[in-house]
Amino acid sequence: MSQHEEIKRKLSYSRRNRLELFRRIPQQEQGEALLNLSPRVQKYLMNRVHDQELLDILNYLDPQQSARLLRRVEVKRAEHILEKLNVNARDKVEYLLRFNPRAAAGLMNLNYVVIPENSRFADVSKILEREEHATGKFPTILVVDNGHLLGELPGYELIRAKPSQHVLPKIKKISTLPYSTPEHKVVQSFLRHPHDKLAVVDDNHAILGVINTDDIIPLIHDRGPGGLYKFAGVTREEDAYDSALTKVRYRYKWLIINLGTAFLAASVVGLFEATLSKFVLLAIYMPIVAGMGGNAGTQTLAVAIRGLTLREIDLRTGWRFVANEMVAGSVNGVINGIIVAGVAIFFNHSPMLGLVLAIAMIVNLLIAGLFGALIPMLMKALKKDPASSATIFITTATDVFGFFVFLGLATLLLQ
Repeated sequence: MSQHEEIKRKLSYSRRNRLELFRRIPQQEQGEALLNLSPRVQKYLMNRVHDQELLDILNYLDPQQSARLLRRVEVKRAEHILEKLNVNARDKVEYLLRFNPRAAAGLMNLNYVVIPENSRFADVSKILEREEHATGKFPTILVVDNGHLLGELPGYELIRAKPSQHVLPKIKKISTLPYSTPEHKVVQSFLRHPHDKLAVVDDNHAILGVINTDDIIPLIHDRGPGGLYKFAGVTREEDAYDSALTKVRYRYKWLIINLGTAFLAASVVGLFEATLSKFVLLAIYMPIVAGMGGNAGTQTLAVAIRGLTLREIDLRTGWRFVANEMVAGSVNGVINGIIVAGVAIFFNHSPMLGLVLAIAMIVNLLIAGLFGALIPMLMKALKKDPASSATIFITTATDVFGFFVFLGLATLLLQ
């Protein structure tokens, strides 16, 4: 376990002495430690440290990181702390705080320099020397022509080129995004078209900032599972480091609902008590029918959550996804139905039982595809967490319909 992971684990689990543990971290590392914690723990700590402590932490961070943390504190306090930042840092942080934190402009950093297209490498070296002296970081080099972005000059070209060479032949294309682009679309752009950075522009296509891959990763990883659900448009319900009592509070209601749905499935089985008494062999295959439906529904659920996370599907446009999952479930039902029917015929010498099992398997996996795709979208529309709630309704649907079809067919065909 890395040092940052160990710090995160201790701060997340040790609520009683969390502040004391945080203050033991060297001051120059406290900001990085904060950024690696969940929003809940960040807010807890930042509400308890003194203003001067928070100011000292921000002095070790770049403007983008400072803006991220200041959004966690009350507005008046943030304004008070901003007044005490050094002028250069304050101007940049205030500039970043003007933008929507859930849009491209809220994700961008200001670590870039702009050079004209007629520049030579000797000119660029002087500009970079001044920038690195001021910020301590190597910036992204953007080449423009009368304010119009032409591309990026890769840093490695500075090593290979002669000082007298022009930069224009060495630039490469860089993608741009409007400053108001929602963050989920920014993430989509990085995932679908891998690149290490994007330029953020205003309505007049003037450069506002740059988004690097490193700026995107925290959106998905820093908050653990909650980050995915934030993208999906649902409320965060549970963090991996929550206490046992917190986990109970988030889960117990769903488990009580699950208990009720389990009784519903049991009542369906009770309708066919006479059939089960007559054909005890059916009880052996019931867990197989139910288990396969539940597993297939969970597979579909995983794909649905990924689609919701990237905003590829929603309740209005997800009909094609639902249809595809139902077709896939039916085909998988045929494949597995043939297998289980073969087992029943071989071991139980009952072709009719094999037929019942095959049909039940096909119907149950079709139902798994339908509910596995539809229920997560409904949960999202209701602002509920699909990870902790959807599985309950999916397994209920596959159990109820699976048992009903299986035992109903057995009642009709095995008499």
